[in-house]
Amino acid sequence: MKWIKYTIDTVPEAEDIISGILMENGIDNIEIQDNLPVFDEKQGGVYEELQPDVTGDLEECHIIFYVDEDFDATSMLERIQLSIEDTKKFMDIGSGKISVGETNEEDWRNNWKKYFHSFTIEDILFQPTWEDESDAKEGQMVVKIDPGIAFGTGKHETTQLCIRQLKKHLKGGEAVLDLGFGSGILSIVALKLGAGSVAGTDIDEDCIPSANENFKNNGLDQSLGTFFIGNLTEDEALEKQLGNECYDVVVANILADIIVDMMPHIPGRMKKGATFISSGIIDFKADEVRKAIEEAGLKVTEENHQGEWVNITAIKE
Repeated sequence: MKWIKYTIDTVPEAEDIISGILMENGIDNIEIQDNLPVFDEKQGGVYEELQPDVTGDLEECHIIFYVDEDFDATSMLERIQLSIEDTKKFMDIGSGKISVGETNEEDWRNNWKKYFHSFTIEDILFQPTWEDESDAKEGQMVVKIDPGIAFGTGKHETTQLCIRQLKKHLKGGEAVLDLGFGSGILSIVALKLGAGSVAGTDIDEDCIPSANENFKNNGLDQSLGTFFIGNLTEDEALEKQLGNECYDVVVANILADIIVDMMPHIPGRMKKGATFISSGIIDFKADEVRKAIEEAGLKVTEENHQGEWVNITAIKE
């Protein structure tokens, strides 16, 4: 199968904004190509002079996404282009030009692997399935991850915000609902932190085999996770499948607008005293999401920021 490859020319400062536009249009398989140095412990930390030499224009950035060759992308591209033009009114995003190419499915699925390597979030080591687990330090929890064609490796700020909240609020035995489960990374972390079971929803059918494979990679029994395809904002049957007041923790690492639309349907899934963890919220939409959470009857207890992204945590009293 061939895939149509779309490339948006932009600048590094606009990576998150353009990625958000794509995700709002249902595109969550995004590849970012830039020449920015990676500031982590292995490459010199915060000391710029210890960074490896970087060739190419630091202001050059390309955001790439792929669409099945049989899919008519005309209306979607029009919406993306309109959003890009609107964004240009309040910030510099470069040219915003969209160019078209094509690639084979095998190339699309495998070429990105050379850019994804192990990393840590506090005492959790996230490791791709093709790297050696012996690299783990004593006492580290290891999460083996192969995102495949589903979005989610744990590297993005929004996922890290959620993981830190799961570490804080999971005590053991909880029932967790993962809204927008993607590759299953948050569900896997929840189980490894002691949750008793997880359920998840997503709109992309490819997420279920990806999550199931990642469960297998981490030695987790498939019976611990139940995953559904559907949209909680409009699917009454999905609400019934998930059940009423069944979950101790609900985590939603999706976009602000989707969280706002979904909020009226979330408290009914939560037990009294349950915790709601949300992220995927760009900072200038935090007030809107906070308002929706409170209007749904939850009490906001915590707000955290990482880069341009925000986590809002709330409880059902």
